[in-house]
Amino acid sequence: MCKIQHCEKENAYYYDDNENKCDYSNGEWVSNKRGPLYNATSCGTVKESEKCTPNGRPDSGYLFWRWKPSQCNLPRFDPNTFLQLVTNKHIAFVGDSLARNQLESLLCMLSTISTPNLVYRNGEDNKFRRWHFPSHNSTFSLHWSPFLVQGVERSNNGQYYNTMYLDLVNERWARDIGNWDIIVISFGHWFLIPSVYYEGGRVLGSLNVAEFNHTQIDFYDPLRKALRTTLNSIIERKIMKGGRNGNTNNIKGVDVIVKTFSPAHFEGDWDKAGTCSKTRPYREEEKKLEGMDAEIRRIEIEEVKIAKEKANNESGLLGFIRFEALDVTKLALLRPDGHPGPYMNPYPFAKGVPERVQNDCVHWCLPGPIDTWNEIFLEMIKKWK
Repeated sequence: MCKIQHCEKENAYYYDDNENKCDYSNGEWVSNKRGPLYNATSCGTVKESEKCTPNGRPDSGYLFWRWKPSQCNLPRFDPNTFLQLVTNKHIAFVGDSLARNQLESLLCMLSTISTPNLVYRNGEDNKFRRWHFPSHNSTFSLHWSPFLVQGVERSNNGQYYNTMYLDLVNERWARDIGNWDIIVISFGHWFLIPSVYYEGGRVLGSLNVAEFNHTQIDFYDPLRKALRTTLNSIIERKIMKGGRNGNTNNIKGVDVIVKTFSPAHFEGDWDKAGTCSKTRPYREEEKKLEGMDAEIRRIEIEEVKIAKEKANNESGLLGFIRFEALDVTKLALLRPDGHPGPYMNPYPFAKGVPERVQNDCVHWCLPGPIDTWNEIFLEMIKKWK
C-alpha cells in the first residue's frame, strides 16, 4: 500500500510507494482512442451549458486525450473502487462554479454503475444540492461559496463589485463541517473581479473600485487570507470538539482537499467577445505555467502546507485532519480545447454567425478534461486507505 510522502519539488506533492514517485501535476496530454466513461446525453447531472456535443459542438477530438504524468501512470477512473472507498461517507464540494463542474463530472462517472438520488436542492441555479447513492450509503453535496469567507457577491442589477470579509468564514457552509468526511474546496476566479475587502471590521482595501477612496491592492493577499481563514476554521472547529484537551473521542476526522486554480483560456477579454476556439491541447513546450496562474497555485499550495503543519503539530489533531492539494493547474492550462466556448448554448450558429456570441472559456465540457481531476482525486483517497 502506498504511503504519502510530503516531499516537494517545485511545490508539488508526491506519492511514494518505495518504487515510484508520482507527481500527478506534471505530464502531458496523449492521444487516447478509448474515450470517456459517459456521455452528456446519458448523464442526468450535466448542466445544460456544459453539454458541448448535444449543444452542437462539431468536433469530438477533445474527448480522446488522457493525462500522462511524467513519472508514473494515472489509472482510468474506476467508479466501483471510488464508491467502495466512500461507503457511508459524506463528500462536500465547497466554493465556486468549478466545484459544481467537478462534482457533476464525478457524479456522471459514478452513475455508470449506480444511480444517485437528488435529495435536496435550494438556491438560485441549484447552488446548494445533495445526492445520495443508496447502493453505498454515500452522500455528495454542493455548497456555493465563491469567496469561502462571508461576503456579498456582485450583481448584474446592483453593485458591480464584491464585498468580502476576509477574517470571517461563510457560516452557510462552515456550520456543516462536522457532518462531512471529505471536503473539496475550489475557488479563485471571483477574486479577479472588482472587490472591496474588509478585515477586523475595517476596510483593508479594494481592487478596481475607483469611486471609493480606498487603498488599491491586488487580489493575491485577500485570496491568501480567505483560504487561511477557511482552513483555520476547519481546524478550530475540530479543536472545539475536544482535540486541544486531548479528548479525541468526540472528534470526527475529515480530509480537506484544496483544488488548485484552473486557468481560463479566453483569447481576448472574457467580457469583450473573448473566445476559445482551439481544438487540440497545448504541448508542454507551447504553454508555460507562469504569471497569475502560477502565483495563485503557489499561494494555495503554501496555505495547504501551513494548515497541515498547524493541524499536525500544534493542535493535537494528528490523524483527525488531513490537508492535501489537488494540483490541477498545469494539466488544466494545457487544455484550451476543453471548454464549451460558444456551445454553452444550443446550436449558436444555426442561423448564421451572429455579430457576437457568448463564450464560456472557464468551465469544462462534460465529459472532458475535468474528468481527469477526479481520476487524481481517486488516486489520492486510495493512498489514504
